[in-house]
Amino acid sequence: MLWGYLCATEKMARKKALDQEDLPKVKLTRKNLSKVRKLLTYFRPHRGKYALGLMFLFFTGLTALAFPLLIGKMVNSATGALLQDIDRIALILLVVFILQSVFSYFRIYLFVNVTENVLAALRRDTYSHLIRLPMNFFSKRRVGELNSRIASDINMLSDTFTTVVAEFLRQAMLIVGGIAFLAYTSVELTVMILLSVPVIAILAVVFGRAIRKISKETQDRIADSNTIVEETMSGIASVKAFANERFEIMRYGKSTNDIVNVALRGAKARGLFASFIIFCLFGGVVFVIWYGVRLVNMGEMGVGDMFQFVLYSMFVGASIGGIAEMYAQMQKALGAAERVLEIMEEQAEPFSGAATPLKQPIVGRMEFAAVNFRYASRPEMQVLRNVSFCAEPGETIALVGPSGSGKSTMAALVLRFYDPESGTITFDGRDARDFDLEALRANMAMVPQDVLLFGGTIRENIEYGRPGATMQEIEEAARNANAHDFIMSFPEGYETVVGERGVKLSGGQRQRIAIARAVLKDPRILILDEATSSLDSESERLVQEALDKLMKGRTSLVIAHRLSTIRNAHRIVVLDKGRITEVGSHRELLEKEGGLYRNLLELQEM
Repeated sequence: MLWGYLCATEKMARKKALDQEDLPKVKLTRKNLSKVRKLLTYFRPHRGKYALGLMFLFFTGLTALAFPLLIGKMVNSATGALLQDIDRIALILLVVFILQSVFSYFRIYLFVNVTENVLAALRRDTYSHLIRLPMNFFSKRRVGELNSRIASDINMLSDTFTTVVAEFLRQAMLIVGGIAFLAYTSVELTVMILLSVPVIAILAVVFGRAIRKISKETQDRIADSNTIVEETMSGIASVKAFANERFEIMRYGKSTNDIVNVALRGAKARGLFASFIIFCLFGGVVFVIWYGVRLVNMGEMGVGDMFQFVLYSMFVGASIGGIAEMYAQMQKALGAAERVLEIMEEQAEPFSGAATPLKQPIVGRMEFAAVNFRYASRPEMQVLRNVSFCAEPGETIALVGPSGSGKSTMAALVLRFYDPESGTITFDGRDARDFDLEALRANMAMVPQDVLLFGGTIRENIEYGRPGATMQEIEEAARNANAHDFIMSFPEGYETVVGERGVKLSGGQRQRIAIARAVLKDPRILILDEATSSLDSESERLVQEALDKLMKGRTSLVIAHRLSTIRNAHRIVVLDKGRITEVGSHRELLEKEGGLYRNLLELQEM
């Protein structure tokens, strides 16, 4: 039992030493278990298969415990037994191996079957809930963190439910059954070995903690060096422009030397641990054999019994060492489950669950009435102060003002990414909060400054405006957006893959695809957020032509820094520090001596 335990402990320490992510552990408390109880509801549709898997798990443990007993009987029968008795025991062993193989197959298959179906449902539900969470949630979370919860945390649950839980139960069964058989074979020897386990376990834990600490430090150093490589490769133009190749080489060299120094300290600790394992391993072997031979010599134990005792010791020792690692893995899995469930407990936006059209489609009248707003992540800063204005159906309203004056926030409020702190926003005289959110947004479209295209084809990106649209409708939308000609210039036409975030297209091309997407949606309310601010003159002309066609007959809210693009707006709303300071047409605002709009325009024309 000693050497089995020690070998398993060394394996556990080495595995933990290689862990690259310092995942949180959560203690198994009643509070945490009740919190994760919701997770177990996903198992209800598969509880029959899971129970069957547990039955096969039990049979696997029984056949494993039978192996040392039969081996011991075979060794005992070597002297003075009939040949047919030896053959009978060998045949029984063969049957035990066959049964264990069959039980193991069905156990693994059933557990994997249940786990993969459960986690597929959990992934779908988590993603469905995540994508319906309000913008306040995303403003406080990093994309990498959320992606980790969907991927890494659920993958950890997969490993745990597929193998760890089953193996934990199996190892626990082997420990209890193995100790019972050890005591049945020799109570005296069993007591002596069990008394030595706590001392060895404490020493193993001390070594394991030291190795894990050094391992974590090594991984931190590796992460630092990887950061240097990532920064250098991302900013390679700056490195070369400043002729800093030598400096970066020296910086990376120092980082790699730090890795070596920490790794060597870890090697010393692992070397000492390995020496401790070897000493205890062979010391335990010698002790058990020595004491067992004495018992055999005194006639208190047969040779087969001693052999049986040694095998059961290995079973129990390996299980004790392995069960500690599995318990730690289950703690981490519980932490991962809590992280996933935190998302599920967040309050989602009030969707009806289906994209139901409005009984009376929006005409397009939009009004802000005494709207005040501040972001939950910055409660000390009031972004909008008593904002009131009205847009009639088909009008173009331009929002201008210095950076940080609240223009983009107003667009976000129109889309109901957020709700006002006070005041109301109405559409056709009806409070925005009285509409079904999905149906309301189905009547709106937005063309942002930084267009995000998905990594599929041009056709798929345009179709995103109205999934299920025909190819004829997609082409018509592209023509209205001045995009059809450049799309057809590609060999694959509408099936051209745009690359991640649309990197294979120019800025103007991405904008026109975004406009085509909006045209296809045919919204009643259109929001343009700096749609031409980062384009060259030719691209700006083509995009502006497409925007002019898109805005006809629609209520449009245009956010612009380049004031030359909004001269034809029906009204211009000028914002400063969250307040409306001026409202009027381009000509009316130019006539205001000392007005903010006039000053901004003069600054741009200088």
